[in-house]
Amino acid sequence: MALKLYVDRLSQPSRAVLTFCKVNGIDFEEVKIQLAKGQNYSPEYAEVNPMKEVPALVHGDFKLFESHAMLIYLASAFSGVADHWYPADLQKRAQIHSVLDWHHSNLRRGSATYIFNSLIALALGRPLNLEKAAEGEKILIASLAKIESFWLRDDGPFLLGNSQPSIADLSLACEVMQLELVETKDRDRILSHHNRILKWVEDTKSAAAPHFEELHSLMSPAKEKLLSLKSLATKEAESHGKLA
Repeated sequence: MALKLYVDRLSQPSRAVLTFCKVNGIDFEEVKIQLAKGQNYSPEYAEVNPMKEVPALVHGDFKLFESHAMLIYLASAFSGVADHWYPADLQKRAQIHSVLDWHHSNLRRGSATYIFNSLIALALGRPLNLEKAAEGEKILIASLAKIESFWLRDDGPFLLGNSQPSIADLSLACEVMQLELVETKDRDRILSHHNRILKWVEDTKSAAAPHFEELHSLMSPAKEKLLSLKSLATKEAESHGKLA
């Protein structure tokens, strides 16, 4: 059965799914859905994912969305995927599920809220909401502290103390990498003192080489465009303030 992945590479969950497939030699067709152009709201895409978000997949007649569910499905449906990504051992699987469930309500909630409201909203024609961004930053900072104090353990370089990465490492590392979009001073303020997290991201990048880095190569040019939009919006706001 042919596999289609509907993605926007600026979406951190999309990058996690793409990286997983590339690392494990899973053949797929990449269907690009540009969120900035509202392509996720088209009637055609709603047939794939009625939630109108990315990523999503179609495998034969089967349709699936939500990146964590997709990673679990891909690890289970295709042969040749190394066991460490999604172990056969049920207790190890359950631990991975605990990380993924925690991710949605904590790290992802904080990261997405902070970055969207402080930057990405402009690319979608929406105003920034610095109050919401501050709320998201608090959740993000608390989540990073929890990763460093609990999910990263001394007996291995990856989450849960594992010696090799799982789908949880890919998902959460791609989330942390989204901070590459914000101004360097803000990224460093939030992340630079988390040495264990920085090493874990580098270890995950190495384990998923060269695909992890390839799929994140767009971050630098995207950052330039977004910061340019933010600079323009700031100047316009200051100009309106002076006129008022």
